[in-house]
Amino acid sequence: MRNHFPLWKNILIIVILAMAVVYSLPNFFGEDPSVQLSPSRGETLDQKLVTQAEKVLSDAGLQPKAVELHEKRLLIRFADTDAQLKASDALKGVLAEKFTVALNLAPATPAWLRSIGAAPMYLGLDLRGGVHFMMQVDMEAAIKQAEDRYAEDIRTLLRDNKIRYLSVERNDHAVEVKFQDPGTLGQAETTLKREIRGLLFQQTDTVLTGRMTDVENREIRRLAVAQNITTLRNRVNELGVAEPVIQQQGEDRIVVQLPGVQDTARAKEILGATATLEFRMVDTEHPVPTDETKTPIGSRLYKDRQGKPVLLQRKVIVTGDQIIDASSGLEQQSGSAAVFITLNGPGARKMADTTKENINKPMAVVYIENKTETKEVGGQKVTSKKTVEEVINIATIRDRFSKRFQISGLDGTDEARNLSLLLRSGALAAPVDIVEERTVGPSLGKENIAQGLRSFMIGFAMVAVVVLLYYKVFGIVANLTLLFNVALILAILSAMQATLTLPGIAGITLTVGMAVDANVLIYERIKEELRNGTSPQSAIYAGFDRAFATIWDSHVTNLIAAIMLFGIGSGPVKGFAVTLTIGIITSLFTAVSCTRMMVNFIYGQRRAAKLSI
Repeated sequence: MRNHFPLWKNILIIVILAMAVVYSLPNFFGEDPSVQLSPSRGETLDQKLVTQAEKVLSDAGLQPKAVELHEKRLLIRFADTDAQLKASDALKGVLAEKFTVALNLAPATPAWLRSIGAAPMYLGLDLRGGVHFMMQVDMEAAIKQAEDRYAEDIRTLLRDNKIRYLSVERNDHAVEVKFQDPGTLGQAETTLKREIRGLLFQQTDTVLTGRMTDVENREIRRLAVAQNITTLRNRVNELGVAEPVIQQQGEDRIVVQLPGVQDTARAKEILGATATLEFRMVDTEHPVPTDETKTPIGSRLYKDRQGKPVLLQRKVIVTGDQIIDASSGLEQQSGSAAVFITLNGPGARKMADTTKENINKPMAVVYIENKTETKEVGGQKVTSKKTVEEVINIATIRDRFSKRFQISGLDGTDEARNLSLLLRSGALAAPVDIVEERTVGPSLGKENIAQGLRSFMIGFAMVAVVVLLYYKVFGIVANLTLLFNVALILAILSAMQATLTLPGIAGITLTVGMAVDANVLIYERIKEELRNGTSPQSAIYAGFDRAFATIWDSHVTNLIAAIMLFGIGSGPVKGFAVTLTIGIITSLFTAVSCTRMMVNFIYGQRRAAKLSI
């Protein structure tokens, strides 16, 4: 009797193991301190920017390790953090107006590995260092905004239906509508109950009181948190954080973790940024002045995104505060990116009146972004607030429009999506305050990695020595399969671009013990068959065959426990569960298939009188 796999199965296992080794390699090359440049307001990334950045660095006496131009960022690598910090200050002094300059830690994966799509897995906050923010959502403000919108909607509905009212006021978490007589109140109640579903109406004499339903109240609170999470995640992209953690905690708090972020001030600037729009008529009666001091009375000089001066009227038609909804999409006629805007009642009326009176005249959309910048002056960090205003769109009014319309002139679908998110958060989401801020230094992260690796190496070495002494040649096979098992886990985590945390390292260490346990079951069955007088070849076959059911049962029960941990747990528990789940699956493959293939290579093709087990 001979033990062997078909050729195709041997080739498949060898290919899988070779790929596991190759795709786990990026995790051993470390990271380069880097400076990342991202376009902040529609600027383009091209070779001209690379030349400019290299000149700035050269003038500062800095030599980068590498300069890489990607689709959405320019990455400049350095040999150490001192050069990185000096380069960041130099680049901010020249390019901060048009580009976001952020510190980053970029993987030092060789080009040949990157060319085949191999990348390291992400490291969590406890391993890489970074910043942790706890943010409190102001739910009272969210409810107040909702009640204000309902009050405005009620005024609009009553006017549209020609129902006379004395006043509409928000009072004590309710909207009160006063009428002159009960007859008018009854007519209004019928209309409002039909059109407004989120309020419960009660009448007292000539006062109709509308209070939000419990369902609507919960929905507003939920949307306030969800919308802020979406906006924060979108803003974090500017920092180049590989795997940020942005999640809800409790009913009204948001946790933001930014692994690898070294510049806490910059992170707070971006998370606190706001954006809005203003709609103004273009001043066509006066020539555009070359100097702001020569601007006509009643007008104001702006610039568009190309730096071209534009003269607009000082009177604002509609502001971002009157925008109640915004969504991104594509314009039907040209197919270009657009933002679809919905105004509240007063905004809709102003827009309707203005467009009705200015048919065939140009109207401009002004994009306003409020930023907080931190610069080092005289060795101290000074925080300053700055407002950036630019014209993003000028269109000729062709017809009257009011409540819902679209704006174009954006640089692409990404900017349209970003602007719609910022507008929605500005108009609808509740304010957010940072109530807790914690920084995990890179040195602490390195210490955690060192301790985690030390525990893994000690555990692996002890297991390997015991298995080698106890099972001899078969112990060598078991140790090789353990190495391949770890390589498979790392390769899968890297391919998934999962985040490895300290509990994740614990999961991998635990997997080593589980993986060798499967080998022990197989080897003990082989020894039992040999004691019963079975031939070596038959003992090998029976050992693998009869141990499989036990191995399968133990791995399935462990897998169920890991899945439950992932489903019920949160944060670090999920990280532990992910690595444990992957380890269970890979250990089943390596213990059964890889071990048997190697044993077949050693003993399967010859008649051995004795097995070294």
